[in-house]
Amino acid sequence: MRHKDFRVEPGSRVKLKDFDPGSTGSFKSKEAAAGKLQKDVARLAELQDVLYAEDSRALLLVFQAMDAAGKDGVIKHVMSGVNPQGCQVFSFKAPSAEELDHDYLWRCSKSLPERGRIGIFNRSYYEEVLVVRVHPEYLRGERLPDLDEEKIWKRRFDEINCYERYLTQNGITVLKFFLHVSKEEQKKRFLDRIGQPEKNWKFSAADVKERGHWDAYMRAYEEAITGTSTDWAPWYVIPADHKWFTRLLVADIIVTTMESMDLKYPEVTADHRRSLAEAKALLEMEKK
Repeated sequence: MRHKDFRVEPGSRVKLKDFDPGSTGSFKSKEAAAGKLQKDVARLAELQDVLYAEDSRALLLVFQAMDAAGKDGVIKHVMSGVNPQGCQVFSFKAPSAEELDHDYLWRCSKSLPERGRIGIFNRSYYEEVLVVRVHPEYLRGERLPDLDEEKIWKRRFDEINCYERYLTQNGITVLKFFLHVSKEEQKKRFLDRIGQPEKNWKFSAADVKERGHWDAYMRAYEEAITGTSTDWAPWYVIPADHKWFTRLLVADIIVTTMESMDLKYPEVTADHRRSLAEAKALLEMEKK
C-alpha cells in the first residue's frame, strides 16, 4: 500500500475533491483485507510492548473528521491488541469554563502521552481552526486580546506547527489522520443511527445542523491540513466511506511508522544479569 497516495506533502495545496472517500486502494473487498488488518493489529501489539519497555519515546495519534466518519471504530479495532497500560485515549468536546480560561493548547497538553505510551486524541486542538473557524462566535467567546479574525488562522497554523515540532523534539512522534467521509455516506450513517434503537444515543439533532455547514467545514479542513502538514507531523487523508479500509490503512501507517522508529528493549547490564542469576539460584533452592 502506497502511503504517499494518502499523505499530504508539506507545501502542497489540499483540495479534498482530489481525494476519493470511497477508495479502497488495491483491495477489492473486506474479506481480502481481513488478514492484513489482523496481522497489523498483532504487529502493533508487539511494537507497543517495545515502546513501553524502552520508556524514552511516545506516539501521538490525532484523529479529526466530520460526524459519523468512524473515528471511534478505528480506535476500537486498530488498537484492539494493545495493552491498555500502554495506551491512553482522550476525547475533546466543547471546552469547559476552566479550559476557556487557558490558552487553546492547554487542555490537550495536559493529556499528552507519557514516555513509553501511545496517546490518542479523538478530536484535538485542531478544533480551534475547524469548528471555531466555522462558528466565529466561539472565537469571540475566548476573550482573546487584540483579536484579528482575518489573521488569526494563519497565526494558529504557525503556533500548531511550532507546538508539534516541540513535541517531536521531545520524543513524541505525531501522526494526524483526517477520516474523509462523503456527504452521502454520512447521511446513510445518520439514518442508520436513527433507525437502530441501540445506536440512537450516538445521534443528536445538532449533528444534522452541523451538516448544513458542510462546505464551510471542507474549506476549513483544506486550509488547516494545507497549513499544518509538515515533515515532523504529517497529515494523512484517509478514505472513510468503507470502514474496513479506513481501519486497514490507519493500522498500516501506524505500524510502518513505529517500525521506522527503531525501537529496542533496554539493554541488560552485567550487574542486572548477576542479580538475575542470584534470583534464579534462590528460587531453585526453595523447598517444594
